[in-house]
Amino acid sequence: MALGIGDSLPSFSLEDQNGEQRSPDAVRGRWLVLFFYPKDDTPGCTIQACSFQASSIDFEGLGAEVWGISGDDAVSHRRFATRHGLTYPLLWDRNNSLRRRLGVPKALGLMPGRVTYVVDGDGVIRHVFSNLLDGPAHVREAKQVIASLQN
Repeated sequence: MALGIGDSLPSFSLEDQNGEQRSPDAVRGRWLVLFFYPKDDTPGCTIQACSFQASSIDFEGLGAEVWGISGDDAVSHRRFATRHGLTYPLLWDRNNSLRRRLGVPKALGLMPGRVTYVVDGDGVIRHVFSNLLDGPAHVREAKQVIASLQN
């Protein structure tokens, strides 16, 4: 069953592009934006990832961390991050296990979907946004939700 608004984000630990283990427990007290994307270096995913990077100062100002997640390994993530100047963590979801735990749907029943979770400082999911075709919309949604919930 898919996790939704009001559910607690389960604890996990995944390796990022630099071999560092990342866990949401380490960022308690801060907003966390987790965006699941299908594959490194594909056109739509590159646009989405670069859109998050272009808004990194906005997310910092909102007290939020951004983490990208896909089934690609750390080597692929490192190459993707270097090629596009991505400075936030890209997490390696081996065998898409976290994707399955959260209930992230497949797009068209075939490929990993594109879903963003906005998680508050207490680890509660406050917003879920799914849109396969409009990667930049994930950035706009996340910023709007965090800004509106902080007021």
